[in-house]
Amino acid sequence: MTDEGGIDFEIIEGFFFAYRDFISDPDAILERSGFGRAHHRVVHFVNREPGLTVADLLDTLKITKQSLARVLKQLIDSGYIRQVAGPEDRRQRKLYPTRSGRELALALAQPQQERIERAFEGMSVEDRAAVTRFLAGMQNARQE
Repeated sequence: MTDEGGIDFEIIEGFFFAYRDFISDPDAILERSGFGRAHHRVVHFVNREPGLTVADLLDTLKITKQSLARVLKQLIDSGYIRQVAGPEDRRQRKLYPTRSGRELALALAQPQQERIERAFEGMSVEDRAAVTRFLAGMQNARQE
């Protein structure tokens, strides 16, 4: 296919294929537990920031309370996440990974880390920094 109207199809398709492969290993792990990508995102961010509030998680994931409620309930009921009332405001709900939750998060991240390491083989520190800048540039500006 040709470059029509300045559209970089090669980069666009690279994203499609990279994403497909990047999530394939975690998807296979999650499927064994009856979980999906939404569960992966929740476990990932709760593991990365223990004590994250439900409100902050909703903001990070840009999803509705209803979308999160089902996934979070399954993860809590399955023993991967613990929910605790906030110390100052009891209505606030803080989320923590359990030992099983941390193990799951790491099991999901490991094959992704291996893919990242393979992709960076032979690249310089400057190349890595350029990739990091590029990925940051692809994200919508975060509202702080």
